[in-house]
Amino acid sequence: ETIMGDTAVCVHPDDERYKDFVGKQAVVPMGGGRTIPIIADDYVDMEFGTGALKITPGHDPNDYSIGKKYDLPIINIMNKDGSLNSNAGEYNGLDRFDARQKLWDDMEAEGITLKVDPHTQRVPRSQRGGEVIEPLVSSQWFVKTEGMGAKALKAVEDGDIKIVPQRFDKIWNNWLTDIHDWCVSRQLWWGHRIPVWYVGETGEAEYIVARNEQEAREKAIENGHPEDVVLRQEDDVLDTWFSSGLWPFATVGWPQSEGDENSDLERFYPSTCLETGYDILFFWVARMAMMGLELTGKSPFSVVYLHGLVRAADGSKMSKTKGNVLDPLDTVAEYGADSLRYSLVTGVTPGQDIPLNMEKIEANRNFANKLWNCCKFVTGNALKDVDETELSQLGVTGPIEKEEFDSLALPERYIVSKCHELVASVTEDIENYQLGAAGSKVYEFLWDQYADWYIEISKTRLYEGAGGGDAEEAKAARRVLVYILDTSLRVLHPYMPYVTEQLWHHLPRAPASADQAAHALMLSDWPQMDDSPLVTSEEAVSTFECFQALTRSIRNARAEYNVEQGKRISAVVIASGELKIELEKEMKSLVALARLDPDQVSIFERDSEEAKSISSEDTVQLVVQDGIEAYLPLSGLIDPEKERKRLEKQQEKLSKEIQKLSGRLSSKGFVDKAPAAVVEKAKAELEELEDQAKKVEISLEALGV
Repeated sequence: ETIMGDTAVCVHPDDERYKDFVGKQAVVPMGGGRTIPIIADDYVDMEFGTGALKITPGHDPNDYSIGKKYDLPIINIMNKDGSLNSNAGEYNGLDRFDARQKLWDDMEAEGITLKVDPHTQRVPRSQRGGEVIEPLVSSQWFVKTEGMGAKALKAVEDGDIKIVPQRFDKIWNNWLTDIHDWCVSRQLWWGHRIPVWYVGETGEAEYIVARNEQEAREKAIENGHPEDVVLRQEDDVLDTWFSSGLWPFATVGWPQSEGDENSDLERFYPSTCLETGYDILFFWVARMAMMGLELTGKSPFSVVYLHGLVRAADGSKMSKTKGNVLDPLDTVAEYGADSLRYSLVTGVTPGQDIPLNMEKIEANRNFANKLWNCCKFVTGNALKDVDETELSQLGVTGPIEKEEFDSLALPERYIVSKCHELVASVTEDIENYQLGAAGSKVYEFLWDQYADWYIEISKTRLYEGAGGGDAEEAKAARRVLVYILDTSLRVLHPYMPYVTEQLWHHLPRAPASADQAAHALMLSDWPQMDDSPLVTSEEAVSTFECFQALTRSIRNARAEYNVEQGKRISAVVIASGELKIELEKEMKSLVALARLDPDQVSIFERDSEEAKSISSEDTVQLVVQDGIEAYLPLSGLIDPEKERKRLEKQQEKLSKEIQKLSGRLSSKGFVDKAPAAVVEKAKAELEELEDQAKKVEISLEALGV
């Protein structure tokens, strides 16, 4: 049906079939004898169809470009309701689909059709109504973007705007160096109405651009119109991206507050960091930059932090048709808002998509539970029965200083050092927009260091049954427990705001400062408020790591020899110098963590007579690291007879499995017929079984069997 709007036939200039026709006229079928020129352009694909392309500038965007290139007339044959207008001749008033069929029938009746071939093509449809969209030429409002685009391009080149990650600079440059005028008018019922007023009761020939109707009327009068002139505002609204491009400054009082030093515009514009998805870098971010620079003379932000898109666990795009869409409200209901938030933020690398794994969200829910249990231990156990005076002194008012730090025992110096290192590292990461790395470090510290090590050691200070009883030692432990948890909650708060705020209110807190709107964690000081480094001790960290390595070695030996969990064993530790002194001070911590018999644990100086004599006894030697060893008497680890029976039973079972698998692999039928992967898997299993059998044999030899 759009054939009635054709204004040319185009062929390829190298197409020998049509060279003689270029420059001549073609008759438009059913067009009442109307003729159109035959033109040549390399836009045409000679191999597609007939190689002759009808050009309809009024109803096809590509044809419109060719029409502009060759100054072809533009004919619109369609009304906005989908019916044909008077330019369609005898088909005027027909619906587009009815006109299509009638026109084809008429051409067949005239005998000017050759054949019908099925052809699949992409048909644009309305997202809301599903109707087929018909392109047509109409009057729209455009914004000239060349000048604004150059300013936004220069802002990134000069470093006035920094894009994180930097690789998106190239995409920014590609968009803004090949920029076109921007169509900003939309035929919708909602949005910012375009600030244009037409003069007179009809027509659109004369119009006035103004901020409001009063200003438009004043301009009309200046142009010679009477005071009661009729003004009609444009019905179209601005493109959503145009409206949202105004957001950085329009929301804080622009343009009314320009020049007012006490306004929100002066106070909050420009902002610092914009965080958004990389998929709208041009549609939104570039538009904000262009309009901010054009209308205010300032870049609306100094940093653009681009996150990725949230995808399904396998990396595919979430889609209703695939059934892999996760409703965040359902996720929050099951796992909590903080778990989802933490998973998204720590799972992100700037500019990379985020696979949303439910197992990860569940693990982070467990982390929130772990955090809750840590706080419950501190408030319900460590601080139980503590008097009000001490509680008031436990509120954190600032970092632990060097004098107090030096007075602490090794585990306390270690955990404070690690905490201060964490604060410095997280602060640096956040300032460099490495948000995922920073959040993960807090998780690792709280779980692996605070919960697994220090809380367990603190019990040896707090409980008499675990070796405690010293009032000053217990007080120092309470101070460090509260300090570390309070500091950790502060650095974790941006990632898990709800659970950290809730837990912080259960801890002893210093009184709120006079300028605080509320006594809340979110308004509290960051643990490191300036560039001054927090106190740490490399020596304490190194020494305590020796203690940790010793504890792990003994635990591993217990597991290797299947020592019952509740059984306490004896041990002799060989160390020297300051390390020996510190280990002796923390004997009760070693006893608690490695489950040793406190009456059968000794620490001897290296090269002493005691150290030489223990090495000749029937023991398991553990070389922990340079400068520290441990010896565990075999008699304390196992019941020899019981262990011998267990090992013989295991040896018999392994022997049968090895014999069965060896027979299978020695069978020519299996090796020749089974898939290569299956054969390789069987060989690997046999190798593993033989290795296990060898270890059992060594263990039996060690028992003297």
